[in-house]
Amino acid sequence: VQLQASGGGLVQPGGSLRLSCVASGGTLSTRGMGWLRQAPGKEREFVASIRADGGKSYYADSVKGRFTISRDNDRSTVSLTMNNLQPVDTAVYYCAQRAYSEGSYYVSDYYLWGQGTQVTVSS
Repeated sequence: VQLQASGGGLVQPGGSLRLSCVASGGTLSTRGMGWLRQAPGKEREFVASIRADGGKSYYADSVKGRFTISRDNDRSTVSLTMNNLQPVDTAVYYCAQRAYSEGSYYVSDYYLWGQGTQVTVSS
């Protein structure tokens, strides 16, 4: 399975973006999925995660209420809708897969990673 993330770009503070992650060569329907990010000079951090059936989601406190994770298992796609973006959200965003159906807050729980998409929030 390969994960391909897209949808990043340059946006002004207060703006919105929608990231998408498509799985090819397999399915992600039985696996917990997550979005994680890494800002320059910082460690990779958890952003959001979703259970395999889409019935439970997890969010970092810093994005709760602004970001929404969703999935379409029929299309092998996981999305991250980001609203009210701020400069602190600037980072490379990665989608990643777990070996289990539950989501997770922990970066180390993800074993399969996409290539990342750059999100820059600046005026």
